[in-house]
Amino acid sequence: MPSKLDQLKTMTVVVADTGDIDAIRQFQPLDATTNPSLLLKAAALPRYQPLVMESIARAKSRGSNWLPDCMDELAVSIGLEILDVVPGRVSTEIDARLSFDSAATVHRGMGLVEKYQAAGIDPARILLKIASTWEGIRAAEELEKKGVQCNLTLLFGFDQAAAAADAGAFLISPFVGRILDWHKNNGGQAEYLPHEDPGVLSVRSIYHYYKQCDYNTIVMGASFRNTGEIEALSGCDRLTISPQLLAELHADHSDLPRSLHPQHSGDAIDYERGDEAAFRYRMNANAMATEKLAEGIRNFVADQVKLEKLLWELAP
Repeated sequence: MPSKLDQLKTMTVVVADTGDIDAIRQFQPLDATTNPSLLLKAAALPRYQPLVMESIARAKSRGSNWLPDCMDELAVSIGLEILDVVPGRVSTEIDARLSFDSAATVHRGMGLVEKYQAAGIDPARILLKIASTWEGIRAAEELEKKGVQCNLTLLFGFDQAAAAADAGAFLISPFVGRILDWHKNNGGQAEYLPHEDPGVLSVRSIYHYYKQCDYNTIVMGASFRNTGEIEALSGCDRLTISPQLLAELHADHSDLPRSLHPQHSGDAIDYERGDEAAFRYRMNANAMATEKLAEGIRNFVADQVKLEKLLWELAP
């Protein structure tokens, strides 16, 4: 029997959640996603040292305030390496410190697109990753109108998902494992079966709602803690998976039944759309989504700062 990874690829678009080219080449996903944490890990790999130094040199040649430009240069350089390996798209994250500034997010995002275009890459092969704050969703709406497609990340709640789809976002990344973490740490069960996993249930609900409403926004489950979560979401539009879990799926040759299907969207989900005030109120009422979104932004910013420090120390 084919491996579970091969079976999964017949029903779901598999995306590699890594900047490690060797891992991407090994598992042959359609797309790959990166973020500041993954870029920090990638920048420490020997194979990327020439890219790091080239990024520093290009950014410093443009002026004294070179560090932000260098961060984007490096993100694009690693993105270009990934695009040489995957046939589809790469997701490149906009500086998480801009998560509450729509205009700055749009400006920085267009700068990333221009860098890719200067390297000969069609914008259709790029997704800009933006945190799913109200401001981030509005920035994605503006970028989509400009023909730049977005991946709304750090998504933990149904309200974020509904707002993202209404904004016309190309793709969302609901985080499965981090939702599970929160429930375990806040009075939930010590362990959950895959079909009871709070993160799995969250993505299933979003997936069903999108299909019921005929949204074009793609649901890409992310942040998995184990292969059970992945298997419970088989059939989801896309799943972005770490190399470790890709390897486990590759080594398992047992049967993988399909869990989600666009034609089987379950009972109707009644959701009342709202404005900014309603969004903020509902997010405030959802302690898990509010806390995990804030934590995610802080963690990405922390790794962004560490990467900047590394680049500063390496600069001649």
